Amino acid sequence: MAIEIFQRREQKYLITIDQYRELVKRMLPHMRPDRNGIDGQYTITTLYFESQDQKIYFETKNKLKFRQKLRLRIYDDTDIDGNAFFEVKQKHKKVVNKRRMVLPLSEAYRYLSEESALSLNDYQTSNLQVFREIDRYRKLYELYPEMVVSYDRHAFHHLDDPDLRVTFDFNLRCRNHDLRVEHGPFGEYFIDPNLVVLEVKVSHSIPLWLTRILQDLECEQRSASKFCTSLECLRGETLPNGVEQENVLIGVM
Repeated sequence: MAIEIFQRREQKYLITIDQYRELVKRMLPHMRPDRNGIDGQYTITTLYFESQDQKIYFETKNKLKFRQKLRLRIYDDTDIDGNAFFEVKQKHKKVVNKRRMVLPLSEAYRYLSEESALSLNDYQTSNLQVFREIDRYRKLYELYPEMVVSYDRHAFHHLDDPDLRVTFDFNLRCRNHDLRVEHGPFGEYFIDPNLVVLEVKVSHSIPLWLTRILQDLECEQRSASKFCTSLECLRGETLPNGVEQENVLIGVM
């Protein structure tokens, strides 16, 4: 989880629990569980940022050729003294770039505090250059904490190709109150809990064996932005007129 700068392509699918189980069974001869978590399973809790004019939302919703997001992320039961990951996720056409650095969660909150007057050099960070980029981006867009998004993830890596990664995300929830990520994963479901967000992450193209499995299982390729879908769920009627919301909540009780 400590990779700080990387580039890849991501292909997203929205699948059922049954498709997920069968896909894992068929992938296992080629894949291994991620070394993080327990058998590749862990929880992600992320604080997302937005601007007053919803610039980040509209960049993503309108699928601009170049768009980016700022987020602060923790894994599993991280407390205030544990490590957090501050990152800028950029997408140019279909290529995703991530630049991130590690710092104690308490340091991240101190940086975000309006009372903080420290120089960036005074913070405990793993990559000062990335921190400077994050700081410039945050100030340029005047970003503020908007919401917390959390989900459970089951991740796999290819046995021989380290650039091929497959992740399954469940229990996708969001909240715009209690923005302390260390308080854990809870909130409103913004995607039907009977559905799974599948992401195939590669440097170049998806291998033929995996493409055939996805086709055989009739996995539906669908771009479901966690940021846009969760924000639409939370803001509801306050969204601007004419915005078409993602319909991925069918079946929620």
